[in-house]
Amino acid sequence: MHTLSPRRKAYDRCLRGLLHLCAGLTCALLVFLIGYIFFRGLGNLSWELLSTQTSYIQDTIGILPNFLNTLYIILLAMAIVLPLGVGAAIYLTEYAGNRKVVALIEFATETLTGIPSILFGLVGMLFFLQLMGLKAGILAGGLTLVMMILPTIVRTTQESLKTVPQSYREGALALGAGKWHMVRTVVLPNAVDGIVTGCILAVGRIVGESAALLFTAGFGLELNHFLTSLQASSATLTVALYVYANERGETGVAFAIAAVLMLLVLLINFAASLAGKKRKGKAG
Repeated sequence: MHTLSPRRKAYDRCLRGLLHLCAGLTCALLVFLIGYIFFRGLGNLSWELLSTQTSYIQDTIGILPNFLNTLYIILLAMAIVLPLGVGAAIYLTEYAGNRKVVALIEFATETLTGIPSILFGLVGMLFFLQLMGLKAGILAGGLTLVMMILPTIVRTTQESLKTVPQSYREGALALGAGKWHMVRTVVLPNAVDGIVTGCILAVGRIVGESAALLFTAGFGLELNHFLTSLQASSATLTVALYVYANERGETGVAFAIAAVLMLLVLLINFAASLAGKKRKGKAG
């Protein structure tokens, strides 16, 4: 049996130690950044900040409009992208017969997931604002986000559909079920956990997105109801963070918004991990 020389063993130990050191430094840096944001942000959080709007007359600063704008844009984007993404994934997985075309579409969706968000923002500004004549607001921002998260929904739904055993499909068809009835009653219920996971990841990207919304949703800090905000400049939490930090010099408010966003992202990731564990448990 071949044994390693002492020099080789020492070399392997050094490499393993360097690997552990790099991993530890990376984790420590991440923990430091998260801790610093919470340390600076939680101290500036207050009920007044969370429940009011910014007013020069009353000399108050509030992020309630930005929180609502974030909620509006999540609801609008998900309402549009879910039927499109899930429907496209079902067609590509269950109905499409030309595998070369399917492979080409899958390659295109994978490529779109790697495009920087600022490019989506520029395309959204040119198409929705310039060509279609929409005003900067929740509608233009939501449609831009649909373009961004559609590949994620399509790919995660496809992978979930592929995990459903082929025997389930064959059994349903053998019992006399039609193609769509089989997909609706057998395939989709068994793939719903993966679809939910993809939706949670998409919501996380929407919450943390700023570059695309700078060009399409606007910088408005006013409190508007949903219909008005569709065609009115409406800043989400991430855009408001940029405004308060870079244009108004309110670093305390910016850190408070960052802490709120960090809490939201952590909750979303926690929900995604629970959905993933549930999916693995059912698969097992």
